[in-house]
Amino acid sequence: MMTPEKILYETEVTATGGRDGKAASADGLLSVSLSLPKSLGGPGGEGTNPEQLFAAGYAACFLGAVKLVARTRKVVPADEPSVTAKVAMGPVPVGYALAIELKVSLPGVERSVAEAIVAGAHERCPYSNATRGNIDVKLTVI
Repeated sequence: MMTPEKILYETEVTATGGRDGKAASADGLLSVSLSLPKSLGGPGGEGTNPEQLFAAGYAACFLGAVKLVARTRKVVPADEPSVTAKVAMGPVPVGYALAIELKVSLPGVERSVAEAIVAGAHERCPYSNATRGNIDVKLTVI
C-alpha cells in the first residue's frame, strides 16, 4: 500500500442520488448531474457518469506525468501532447470491474522515446499507482 509522506492537496466531492443524482465539490467548482447510461440499464440522459469522470481525471493526471517525464528527459514534442483515457466496465464473478486504455500522443517524438516517456509516466501518475495490480491498464502510444 502506498501512503503519501505528506498531503499536498485534497478535495472533497459529495454524491447524492447515486448514478441518477448529482455530485458537487465542497468548494463549489464542480457540480454535475449524473445519469445511468442506457447500456447499463438506465435512462441515459443529460448527465455524466462515474466512468466519464474517472476517465477525465486519469487522462488529465496522466498527461501531467507525461509532460513532467518528457521535460526531465529534455524531450520537446512538436505539438501539444494529449492523453485519451478509455474506461470500460463489465461484470466479474462478484460485481463489476474496470478496464482502461490510455492512448498517448506525443507528436514528433520517436516511438521508442515516446514509449519510454509513457512508461515513466505510468510509474509516477497517482492514478496509475492507485490502479496498479487492481485494474488492467493498457498503454498505447498513438
